[in-house]
Amino acid sequence: MLVIMVLVSPVSVTSRRGFIGCPGRLLVVASGLLFPIFPLLAHHSFSAEYDTKKPVTISGPVTKIEWMNPHIYFYVDVKASGTNSKFAVEGASPNVLRRMRWGKNSIRIGDVITVSGFRAKNGSNTVNAVTVLLPDGTSLYAGSSYFGESSLRSK
Repeated sequence: MLVIMVLVSPVSVTSRRGFIGCPGRLLVVASGLLFPIFPLLAHHSFSAEYDTKKPVTISGPVTKIEWMNPHIYFYVDVKASGTNSKFAVEGASPNVLRRMRWGKNSIRIGDVITVSGFRAKNGSNTVNAVTVLLPDGTSLYAGSSYFGESSLRSK
């Protein structure tokens, strides 16, 4: 992205003054360096959506899986007190999860799993997953942003 921005800059690339003597080109290069961080600034924080005072553990069959950026979501039917509730479970991004031994087939529709995490502040049946216990007994970390944010707050 930086190279494209410099090439389309109306400022002459052949200037001998370099970046210091050419504020127009410096502005183009500086803005090109800033663009990659904009998505990071737009990303939501854990504490804006989830409540650390509402830990939850749910179990049930997986009914749907959405393996896409910026976070994966899978849906679990939970039976409690004679009623069925559908829970949307948020995990980390597919890229992060792949580095932690997850794959598209780690959980399948119909698998009965147990999810530990935190409920949404808005009262919906949405959970930020911390761990997922698979049918074979394997426990996987779900990439919750809770730990990253809580470690920043403790410093």
